[in-house]
Amino acid sequence: MDTFENNHTPQTESVNFETRIDLAPLLQRVNEIKAELGTVIVGQHKMIDQLLVAVLSNGHVLLEGVPGVAKTITAKLLSKTLDLDFSRIQFTPDLMPSDIIGTSVFDLSKSKFEFKKGPVFSNFVLIDEINRAPAKTQAALFEVMEERQITVDGQAYPMDTPYLVIATQNPIEQEGTYRLPEAQLDRFLFKISIGYPNLEEEIHILQKENALQDKNKLDHIRQILSKHEIGNYQNLVKQIMIESHLVEYIAKIVMNTRENAFLYLGASPRASIAILNAAKGFAALRGRDFVTPEDIKDAAVPVLQHRVVVTPEREMEGITSTEIIRQIIDTVEIPR
Repeated sequence: MDTFENNHTPQTESVNFETRIDLAPLLQRVNEIKAELGTVIVGQHKMIDQLLVAVLSNGHVLLEGVPGVAKTITAKLLSKTLDLDFSRIQFTPDLMPSDIIGTSVFDLSKSKFEFKKGPVFSNFVLIDEINRAPAKTQAALFEVMEERQITVDGQAYPMDTPYLVIATQNPIEQEGTYRLPEAQLDRFLFKISIGYPNLEEEIHILQKENALQDKNKLDHIRQILSKHEIGNYQNLVKQIMIESHLVEYIAKIVMNTRENAFLYLGASPRASIAILNAAKGFAALRGRDFVTPEDIKDAAVPVLQHRVVVTPEREMEGITSTEIIRQIIDTVEIPR
């Protein structure tokens, strides 16, 4: 018995827990981006993490919050830290599909029609107040958000990669707004809800604003990640390991949304894939090359809360989709 213990003690001491994938360069870049955003944005650490996960997962984001909580400025700041082509589209009730995707124009010198690309042709597209445009304009985004291409007059125009859409909307104001189609909501990886800052953060915001005076908040923001690096890191995140029992855990959470009596519409298989990809992104942000149940839990709420529909009865009682999703997560047994 003593011999057995002596033979195994040195082995226990020399166990090496080094990661299979080198995430150190990625973590360094992530910390640099957080530092740049932190020079302007006060608090909102969870939102920033979710935005970075969306970039690493090559997914689109819907930012929801009342006016004045820095939705648009956050998106613009993030775009400044990434060396990507940027375009901003202000959605209005009179906006037409051709205003965003482009249109065919007759060229007299060549005696033929030529396609003039719209502002949606960019790497980083910020859509401000997305719920102010009517259904036909919203539908123009379906193809580009899912397939990263636009089809006009029978010809497909692929988008340059990476391709990221960040949209903002105000959940309170109803006049002059349109409900986003479920098919479009399903194309957003995350819906991130931004709340009010606490007292300490509010004071910090005022102090920063007072110190800035007339200076532009965006002038000093550095570009951290190149287009090439983003593509490499996105491929790196895809290689992060996830055990089969955790894949089953994701499937059970999503299946529960379809069987929940409080939900009129459950999540689709696209949501399952989104949780899988986002969980890998959270693992990478935490310096791990493997997914844990905690990563899946953190991914599940922003992935699912906009993809499910609460029954009218429960909605009248004030129950939100976020509360139901959290209850489902608490109910599904964590695999050991």
